[in-house]
Amino acid sequence: MKLLNPDEIKKKIDRLDSWSYSKKSIHKEFVLKNFADAVALIVEIGFEAEKLDHHPDLLLHSWNKVKITLSTHSEGGVTENDFKLAHKINSIRK
Repeated sequence: MKLLNPDEIKKKIDRLDSWSYSKKSIHKEFVLKNFADAVALIVEIGFEAEKLDHHPDLLLHSWNKVKITLSTHSEGGVTENDFKLAHKINSIRK
């Protein structure tokens, strides 16, 4: 999988709702109704990530917030796989 250049990343990130790019990763934070919904989101993301064999960094904080960081660690930055998973995550919860 090849790394995407900054122009490719910008074009792709512009098509994703509420995602940002920094530090060789793409990021999004969800604010849920409660702790149970935050945990449920993490589980749903886990199933989708496993199907794609591409695993995000997930942080549950402040009892109802989930921060997602996507990067292809083996490549040292953002690849097409990160955007595939980001689109899947967006389809889970908007």
